[in-house]
Amino acid sequence: MTLRLVQVNFKARDDSALGRFWAEALGWRLSSEGPGVTNLEPHGFDWPDPDGFYIDFVAVPDPETVKYRVHLDLATTSADHQAELVARLTELGATPADVGQGDVPWTVLADPEGNVFCVLEPREVYRDTGPIATMVVDCEDPRAQARFWGEATGWTVHEVSDDHARLRSAEGTGPYLEFLRVPGPPAVWNRIHIDLLPHPVEEQEAEVARLRALGATAADVGQGEVSWKVLADPEGNEFCVLGRG
Repeated sequence: MTLRLVQVNFKARDDSALGRFWAEALGWRLSSEGPGVTNLEPHGFDWPDPDGFYIDFVAVPDPETVKYRVHLDLATTSADHQAELVARLTELGATPADVGQGDVPWTVLADPEGNVFCVLEPREVYRDTGPIATMVVDCEDPRAQARFWGEATGWTVHEVSDDHARLRSAEGTGPYLEFLRVPGPPAVWNRIHIDLLPHPVEEQEAEVARLRALGATAADVGQGEVSWKVLADPEGNEFCVLGRG
């Protein structure tokens, strides 16, 4: 039994428009599994290829209060590439964002629905991740989060301190998962969350039980009767364990 971190899920006012922005941003393939759901896949991969990493955009009404605790960092290969990517993203509809970053070598932008993301300066650690360097989760205790998510997914912990933790798949492919210490209360509602896929998918219930034994709790985000299970990690960040369907 294994759990694969297969995708990130964006809540969107307009899933198709936001999907088009990110498809252009990443150079990925765009599809739809039905009204209100837009899917992105890297070229050369078809869901649920275990070596692939995907993004889903799901249309939902905006909540009244949102705190963004999950964001994506995009990789670049040179200073020229970083500048060109920022310019292209701006033409696609991204806007500069100030999250108190000050004078830093990376560029902070917001997508057309206000989701903040970063275009990183070239870093050797992200040279082979593809366009998405890492998924960054704000947290209060990176060490504890690294323990939970390392055990939950089997991902390798590459770096851990009181302020930052970095994990990646044991195969050394795809983006990293990172936890950044940002003291403060948990999000009221996360617009971006992680989806896990059991292998085999029939082991969903067993994997949910294992995650709860590790410290996850059941979460209700208004999902109703669905094939996936919604849980929250020890700091209250929601994530889904997918099922068949």
